[in-house]
Amino acid sequence: MDFQRRDLRNEQLLHLYRHLLWPRMIEEKMLVLLRQGRISKWFSGIGQEAISVGATQALRPDEWIMPLHRNLGVFTGRNMPLSRLFKQWQGSGDGYSAGRERSFHFGAREHHICGMISHLGPQLAIADGVALAHKLRKEDKVSLAFTGDGGTSEGDFHEALNTAAVWDLPVIFIIENNGYGLSTPVREQYRCAQLADRAKGYGMEAVTIDGNNILEVYDTIRGVRDYCIREQKPFLVECMTFRMRGHEEASGTKYVPPALFEEWAAKDPIANYEQWLKAEGILTDSAIEEIRDGYRRTIESELAIGFASEPIIVSTAREVKDVFAPRELAPLSPGEGSGVRSGVRLIDAIKEGMQQSMEWHPNLVLMGQDIAEYGGAFKITEGFVEQFGKERVRNTPLCESAIVGAALGLSLEGFKSMMEMQFADFVTVGFNQIVNNLAKIHYRWGQNADVVIRMPTGGGVGAGPFHSQSNEAWFTHVPGLKVVYPSSPEDAKGLLIAAFNDPNPVLFFEHKALYRSISGPVPEGYYETPIGKARTVRTGDDLSIITYGAGVHWAEEYAAAHPEISIEILDLRTLQPLDYDAIRGAVTATGKVLVLHEDTLTGGLGGEIAAWIAEHCFTLLDAPVLRCASLDTPVPFNMELEKNFLAKARLGETIGKLLAY
Repeated sequence: MDFQRRDLRNEQLLHLYRHLLWPRMIEEKMLVLLRQGRISKWFSGIGQEAISVGATQALRPDEWIMPLHRNLGVFTGRNMPLSRLFKQWQGSGDGYSAGRERSFHFGAREHHICGMISHLGPQLAIADGVALAHKLRKEDKVSLAFTGDGGTSEGDFHEALNTAAVWDLPVIFIIENNGYGLSTPVREQYRCAQLADRAKGYGMEAVTIDGNNILEVYDTIRGVRDYCIREQKPFLVECMTFRMRGHEEASGTKYVPPALFEEWAAKDPIANYEQWLKAEGILTDSAIEEIRDGYRRTIESELAIGFASEPIIVSTAREVKDVFAPRELAPLSPGEGSGVRSGVRLIDAIKEGMQQSMEWHPNLVLMGQDIAEYGGAFKITEGFVEQFGKERVRNTPLCESAIVGAALGLSLEGFKSMMEMQFADFVTVGFNQIVNNLAKIHYRWGQNADVVIRMPTGGGVGAGPFHSQSNEAWFTHVPGLKVVYPSSPEDAKGLLIAAFNDPNPVLFFEHKALYRSISGPVPEGYYETPIGKARTVRTGDDLSIITYGAGVHWAEEYAAAHPEISIEILDLRTLQPLDYDAIRGAVTATGKVLVLHEDTLTGGLGGEIAAWIAEHCFTLLDAPVLRCASLDTPVPFNMELEKNFLAKARLGETIGKLLAY
């Protein structure tokens, strides 16, 4: 192994040695505790320490790192106390995630480490967002994300690298190529000679290095960091290494040829570096033993603290409360003297809400396909580039997952962001980032995701199965997401402003058929419609219709056409969290309830609302709760077929059944 000290002083070389040895000795102790049954699980990075340690030491302490399972050297390199790390690994209440996460699935804002999720690709795009924040602020900083050879097969790898290249982001991507993705060898993962070769396809520079050589890793990442800042471009580094243990200890290593262990044991990053330091007269055997003894004592004392953790105190109220970041500011009203414009279309109200939010929040960034000069598929952002510039109104490549991840990365650096899904149907491509990263991050380690995703949704326009779906119910099932669905121009503007002011991820559904077909009064000022509060559209005595979106207008049309029936209409406006007080009020008003929505019947939100009413308001009912929803089929293209598909086609029939009880 060829070690080149270059400009490093003896003190720096010893500093790297200490940081290299520390995670190895921790791991060796963890393996002993695992065999003793005193810990439950361990993902070992033995043999790969030089990559984590070298990369972390080459960065500034305030530059974000997105690590994975085998990157203990990142956590120790950021000087996280072993006692608290151990509490984290044990699931203690005073660990970094309050017992809510396992092993290395946690982050810490104060250490600029972003916690991983089990899906290995999404970390890369978060690094894009952090790097974008640095670029917008004109800061000389980078972000760094790790992936393994197996992770490069994920679509997120392609999306993140492509976005970083297209946007010229100062981000470093590190591949730890250790030969195996769990048990799958690299020959079954890719066919290129080196994974670094993939960078050429993105117009990105790359290098393959010896990942077991601490000085080569450290010097490379130092140089790459300088390049990324100077050129404002990304860089891919492939580190060749080997995993000397199983993917995790329970999986074993029987699938690995014994000769590989012998080959890579001779390339051990610590033993080789020690020998070189001794040969250079920088380190002696006695000094090595002194350092190791000191570490042993520290490990034992820190573990004593870790094992002394009090049993976790379970609090349901705290668990539920911590799903969302608190909203500290009171909702904004239009203000005295604020005028009201009449005849404002829904689409114009949304545009105005976004425009005023961009003025109110200079750190708000809009992202989406074709939203810049073209103005978006529905022309909502037309003119925004001229007003706010291309840095804040950003066209994106066609890679929904990477852009959702980038939005989260922006949030790590204190930015607000909005991503426009061109159609709500396309959210499936970014589903993992939304339900596993955005939704869970505050509960997992206290980091908020200040992200709004706009979702043009719904049918009635003859757009067929892939541009007409109502998929809001998918997300109401996911704790940590707020789901908003306005039906009027006034609420569309007020709820969108509230969504931008909320520190949590908000999915904002906009019905395409309502964009230009409905209009109404809208206050001119900057105001909020509170998230989580329903609106009584009209009062009645005979039956109550609980609905949202286009369903509100279907219900109003029916009520206007049947003045002989006294109908109460409740517009939910927010689907997560639901306004249960308002739902109870609608039940109390009439005793007969119909839940109406455009989404398909099975698994739709109507089932949840009906179940809640049956459980909590049974004595108030004079009839079973009925649901009126669209057919359990894909959305057909032919307009006559679509009319039959939509819930509106069965509204009168369902109301008749309810009144007959």
